[in-house]
Amino acid sequence: MLNFEFCSPTRFLFGRNAEEKTGEMIKKYGGTKVLIHYGGGSVIRSGLLERVKGSLEKEGIPSVELGGVQPNPRSGLVYQGIDLCRREGVDFVLAVGGGSVIDSAKAIATGVLAEGDFWEYWEKKTPVRNALPIGTVLTLPAAGSEASPNSVITNEKTLIKRGTAGDALRPRFSVLNPELTYTLPAWQTASGASDIIAHILERYFTNTQEVEVTDRLCEALLLTMIKQTPRVIADPKCYEARANIMWTGTLAHNNVVGVGREQDWATHAIEHELSALYDVTHGAGLAVLFPAWMEKALIHDPKRFATMATRIFGIPNDGDDLRTGRKGIQAWREFFKSIGMPENLRSLGVREEDFEYMANRLLLKNDGTLGNFIKLTPKDVVEIYKSCY
Repeated sequence: MLNFEFCSPTRFLFGRNAEEKTGEMIKKYGGTKVLIHYGGGSVIRSGLLERVKGSLEKEGIPSVELGGVQPNPRSGLVYQGIDLCRREGVDFVLAVGGGSVIDSAKAIATGVLAEGDFWEYWEKKTPVRNALPIGTVLTLPAAGSEASPNSVITNEKTLIKRGTAGDALRPRFSVLNPELTYTLPAWQTASGASDIIAHILERYFTNTQEVEVTDRLCEALLLTMIKQTPRVIADPKCYEARANIMWTGTLAHNNVVGVGREQDWATHAIEHELSALYDVTHGAGLAVLFPAWMEKALIHDPKRFATMATRIFGIPNDGDDLRTGRKGIQAWREFFKSIGMPENLRSLGVREEDFEYMANRLLLKNDGTLGNFIKLTPKDVVEIYKSCY
């Protein structure tokens, strides 16, 4: 196990009607004027926005609003939010929505206090050390941004999608009410679940030895997602299934399952190019790409793949780790298909002639490679795109 420091200071308010405490939490963390940031009309139609505003009014906290966040959040709205916060004297940013809304809120919170362009933090992956305090009311379990120090934004001018991180971006509090996810369409539920699973797998595939405690935590969360996702798709108002998925999404990305081990993150970077160029739903792209990445990585450590197949899917190891590992990879393909995820890039509208263009836009390490479990070159990435086209 590697040395590590771990701090997860976010306060979580989990359960029915938890959003009623939003104003109380903002007051607790010193907010005196709030930007309420959200996406489309669902938070308005459901009455959630009014309930949140009522909670703030109860505590005597004024607010301004900025809606319009799109999936794969854009830099243009971030700049609008920065200007609005500065003009209105906002000192707290509240995200009401899913990961895209939260990531956009984090970028705004950074930009308000930044001396230069907020995008420099994302483009150069410079750690964010100073930002306005952030709170979240989560409506879509997927990105895990409600608990993480991470944010991913697409630059509208260049269509480059980049992420950054910093402890200043960890929300002060996050409201997690599973009932707020009842109205999610099956596609969004399944895409969110695929994203959660991918967050775990990026940590699970490691070259670090003797990390059984986090191996077992990863496996427990994966087993939970495999059980609960079909259940909630069949019964969207199953509170217990929604609750288990929501909390798994948080644990998958606050890094409790990733400490002390080298992590990979190549597949996320590869998918970000799809989302930036084609506006692909992130989880759907990951559901296609992750099994393809696994096929590429299998030969590197067949034993880890065989262990995954046995512990996650109950596939007996017949003594041939490669064969057992391949069965595990196929089991993932079948699972993603069973919850309605696409099987190939063609079905997502991706064009084969763009493969090299996307691969050459990747932000590589100093040695010209991507990832850690196996090191990928742009040529390898093109091969992965082709293998799942």
